Amino acid sequence: MNLRVLLGDQVVGRLMLLPGEQILFVFADDYLTDANRPVLGQYYRLANNELRQETRPTRTKLPPWFSNLLPEGPLLDYISREAGIHPSREFQLLAFLGKDLPGAVRVVSDEASIPGIETLEANAVTKVQQLRFSLAGVQLKFSALMNKHGGLTIPAGGVGGEWIVKLPSSIYPAVPENEAAMLTLASRAGIAVPEHRLVPVTSIEGLPSLGNFADKNALAVRRFDRLSGGGRVHMEDLAQVFGIFPHDKYEKVGNVRLAELIGQILGPVAAQDFVARLAFIVLTGNGDMHLKNWSLLYPDGRTPILSPAYDLVSTVPYIPNEKLALNIAGEKDFSAITRERFKRLAEKAALPERETLATMERVVDAVQSGWPEIRREANLPSHITESIDKHLQELPLAQSR
Repeated sequence: MNLRVLLGDQVVGRLMLLPGEQILFVFADDYLTDANRPVLGQYYRLANNELRQETRPTRTKLPPWFSNLLPEGPLLDYISREAGIHPSREFQLLAFLGKDLPGAVRVVSDEASIPGIETLEANAVTKVQQLRFSLAGVQLKFSALMNKHGGLTIPAGGVGGEWIVKLPSSIYPAVPENEAAMLTLASRAGIAVPEHRLVPVTSIEGLPSLGNFADKNALAVRRFDRLSGGGRVHMEDLAQVFGIFPHDKYEKVGNVRLAELIGQILGPVAAQDFVARLAFIVLTGNGDMHLKNWSLLYPDGRTPILSPAYDLVSTVPYIPNEKLALNIAGEKDFSAITRERFKRLAEKAALPERETLATMERVVDAVQSGWPEIRREANLPSHITESIDKHLQELPLAQSR
C-alpha cells in the first residue's frame, strides 16, 4: 500500500505500508535528481544538496516528520472516532486527512482503498461532511472560511480554510480572549503575529447546538500557510526539523539548541527574533511553547524563514507552579530566568551577547509599558489579569532594567 507525498504538484516520494504495520518513506527518483527541488523538510537535508534516505521502517507510527502532520489531543481523538480509525493507525489517518495538511504537503493514495478507511477519492469528503463538531473538552481548532461579511463558516469538506478557528474551552476560562491579548501585546513588542480577531461563537456556521457556549467568543487566526485564492505556503514545525515524535515535543531539545539552529539555518536576524519571542513567553508566563509551537515557512519553496508567532497564551493563570515547556540553558523555572540566563543562552548558542541582551531588554520594556493598556482593553476575568500582574511583579527578568 502506498501514499504519494506531494509538494504542490511535485511528487517527492512515497509512504509505503509494509506487512506488520511497518511504514517506510522513500524519495522519488525525479525528486532526488532535481537540483532545484523544493524543500520537504530540514530533517531530510544533508550537505552538498544530498538527502537523508532512511532504510529502517517505523512500526504503526509514521516517520516523525509525517507523524507531526497529524492533529493532536482531543481533536485527533474526535476525528479518529468520527472517521472510524483508531488514533494509533497513523498511516490510515494521514490518508484520510491528506488533502488538507499543514503547509504545501498533500498525501494521495495510489490505491482505490486502504484497509481501515473507505475509498478515499469517492468517500473521504462525504465522511468529513458528516462530522459534527463538539465544543466539549479543551480548546479545539478547525479550519474555516471567512465570508465577505466577516462571518466564519466551517468548510463542509474540511479543505481550503484560510483561517483557524479556536473554540472556547470548557475547562479553562477565557482562553480565546487570553490569546488575543497576548498576540496584540506581542505585536506591540515588535514580534510578527498573524492577523486575528475575536468572533462570537454564534457567528460561526457549521457548529452544533452551542449550549453553554452561546455567549462565548472564539479566536479566528489567519493561516500563514494559506494564500488568498487557495494557494499554499510550505511549512514545518521544529519537531519535524529535529525528527522528534509529537509526544516528545516537551523534551529532547532545549531553547539553546533552538536558538543555535535558527541562527545557523536562518541567520542572525532570525536568531534575535527568536530571542525576542523567548523573552516574551517568559514575561507573559507561557508554559506551553514546545517544539510544535515554532515553525519555519518556505515562501519560495526553498528558503526558510521563521513563521509569525502563534499559540501565545499566558498559562500561569491556569496552571499552578507553571514552568517553561523547554529549558533555557538548563532551567525551566520562570523565577530562575534572569539576565544572566540570557547571557548563558547567547554564549552556548554562539549569539552575540550584547545584541542578545539588548533584544531581551527591548522586549522587557515593551511588555512592561504595553501590558497596562492591553489589560484595560482585553475582556479578561480579573483573576487572569491579576495572575499575569503577579507573575510580572515577581519575575526577576521583569526587574532587570
